[in-house]
Amino acid sequence: MTDNEHEIEQADERVPKRVIGTPAPGTSMLGAAEAPEAVEEDVPGVTLQDEAKARKAERIVALCFTITFLASIAFIVSYVYFQVGSPEATGTSNLALGSSLTIAILGLAVGIVIWVRQIMPKYSLVQERHPMASAEEDREVVGETFLRGANESGFVKRKLLRRTLLLAAAPLGLVPLVLLRDLDNSKMPGAKFNSMLRHTVWGEKTKEGKPLRLVVEGTGQPIRAADFNSPGGILSVVPEGYQHDLNALAKATLILIKFRPEEIKSGVRQNWTHDGIVAYSKICTHVGCPAALYEQNTHHILCPCHQSTFDAADGAKVIFGPAARPLPQLPITVDAEGYLIAQGDFEVPVGPSYWERGDAEAEVREKGGQA
Repeated sequence: MTDNEHEIEQADERVPKRVIGTPAPGTSMLGAAEAPEAVEEDVPGVTLQDEAKARKAERIVALCFTITFLASIAFIVSYVYFQVGSPEATGTSNLALGSSLTIAILGLAVGIVIWVRQIMPKYSLVQERHPMASAEEDREVVGETFLRGANESGFVKRKLLRRTLLLAAAPLGLVPLVLLRDLDNSKMPGAKFNSMLRHTVWGEKTKEGKPLRLVVEGTGQPIRAADFNSPGGILSVVPEGYQHDLNALAKATLILIKFRPEEIKSGVRQNWTHDGIVAYSKICTHVGCPAALYEQNTHHILCPCHQSTFDAADGAKVIFGPAARPLPQLPITVDAEGYLIAQGDFEVPVGPSYWERGDAEAEVREKGGQA
């Protein structure tokens, strides 16, 4: 026995490394079949690309895939960083997400198009009609064609293309997973946005702790109930102190209508009126257009966008058009000086439907209210 009798022989060289997704050395991509030789230039109907131009195109494609990778990362970062706690923040978030995702998809598409058009060979083929059932020989031809295409594409040969493509595709695969986070947004900063949609500034108070007065839109003039005494009259009004706040006015603008006592029907909340004066939201419940056209004889409010028609004398119920709900009524009264003021906010959200709104009217009825 010698000291070297049990010595383990060392391999002369290490196994070469390979990238995930490429075949092992000496094996075929479709099994045991040997990969066909590279297409020669004298093959009829096949024109090879100039190698110098192909290498230049390869660098361009790699740049496109790298841009896709960076844009995908920017999308994920933007989704986490830019929240939607206000309309302005929502606009910023949409801009960042849309721009980054557009650049990511565009970079990937441009890279693939350049790869196909400037790196892969050009074919002139004439395809004949043949029976739908494929023969065994045809299957073999398909396999050989696939192998030839895989080799001609340069996916195995050109490592830079392969690696940058995998790099670009990796974060794009994570994008749907990141978006799944929205399935439960109860703990996200944007969750309070739902509360903003459900309420308007009419439920707030002035700095002195008093209810907000109704003022004429445009002039900001407060309205005395005694001065608004002509039956059939209509005014477009806004909350005092918010005349120039477009975000607040988008939900809080009202139409004020004066009725004779005998004209008011059961759909109107009588304890929310004052001396025949009724206040309705001006925001159409269809898509949010200003419903401000009023026909005095029929007491109909018309939305000019899609002709939704509401009966103002009967709680602004829908009598025609695509709107699905009445215009919400605002509870009003007068203060010590006789000016019209809001008793509180709307009982249901104003304007069009949105996902988190649910059946707000049913919730009010369950609590004993009238909606």
